[in-house]
Amino acid sequence: DPTDYRALIVLGGPDSANDETPKMLEEVIRVREAIEFGTPYLGICLGLQVAVKAMGGRVVKSPIKEVGFRDPNGEYLAVDLTEAGQNDPFLNGLPTHFKTFELHGEMVELTPGMQLLGTGAFCRNQIVKIAPKAYGFQCHFEITPELLETLLQKDPDLTQLDHEQVRSDFRAINSEYTLTAKTIIRNFLALAGI
Repeated sequence: DPTDYRALIVLGGPDSANDETPKMLEEVIRVREAIEFGTPYLGICLGLQVAVKAMGGRVVKSPIKEVGFRDPNGEYLAVDLTEAGQNDPFLNGLPTHFKTFELHGEMVELTPGMQLLGTGAFCRNQIVKIAPKAYGFQCHFEITPELLETLLQKDPDLTQLDHEQVRSDFRAINSEYTLTAKTIIRNFLALAGI
């Protein structure tokens, strides 16, 4: 029962929120129950997509696959906070522009009741307020050096990239990236009263 938890963080994975597997159908139902109950919710990548779908939005193919730290033009992938994002207490302490790691081929389409808090150049809907205590990020802010190494070896999209370049990109932005991650987690724990 997802309402038995003080907060939920739902991470990414190789599935699609549109999959008709028992696992994904159940996840959508449980996430809807948690959000409707008012459980503080933080979704990352697939976790965002599941929550948006659970609350009436759509998950569609992204115009481009965003993979790694750089866009197709070789620039760092980044998120820009919208005016609403700059004024939302959940994003307090974040810079208005920050570099990200992306790993997705799908994106969300919002309902009128959802609020766009952060945008990207290629996949526009990057940070979404889904409900009063439910937020989601299309980008990944939870990558550690150890997780990056695992993904470079196992993720089919990442295995095709120049691994040394990906590692170099991570080292170049690591202090900014880590500060962003810590700020998001600190703010989520405050939202959850933890």
